[in-house]
Amino acid sequence: MKIVATNRKAKRDYQVIETYEAGIELKGNEVKSLRTKSCSLNDSFARIEKDELFLYNMHIPEFEKSSFFKAEPTRTRKLLVHKNEIRKLTGLTVQRGFTIIPLKVYFNERSKAKVEIALAKGKHVYDKKKKLKEEIVKRETQRALKST
Repeated sequence: MKIVATNRKAKRDYQVIETYEAGIELKGNEVKSLRTKSCSLNDSFARIEKDELFLYNMHIPEFEKSSFFKAEPTRTRKLLVHKNEIRKLTGLTVQRGFTIIPLKVYFNERSKAKVEIALAKGKHVYDKKKKLKEEIVKRETQRALKST
């Protein structure tokens, strides 16, 4: 598995409930651009429209050596997921506070571009502060145990 891009802010800003693997519909030379590991998942999200899953704001820059077809870098891309998974996600995203975010883009063993998406719930500021305090306490206890 070759990881192309990860969404580092996702685990900080969201509480991940479930993860899914989805194929991605790419056009033109977007695959070649992904192979050069040039992709950004910042501020990207997925939405269900008419029983189909779409990915918004994922930035794949134009391939420099391409002369024929150049796709728009932040166009909406269709995600390829089974119908039963879309129904499950639809039921859960209707609930208050749930959203679908991409965690990483990668190529699997058969060289197919995949996106790992997650059903997530946004964290509050006090949740983030609580987690930081717990990490600091854990780090200090590890240092104390290591020094003795």
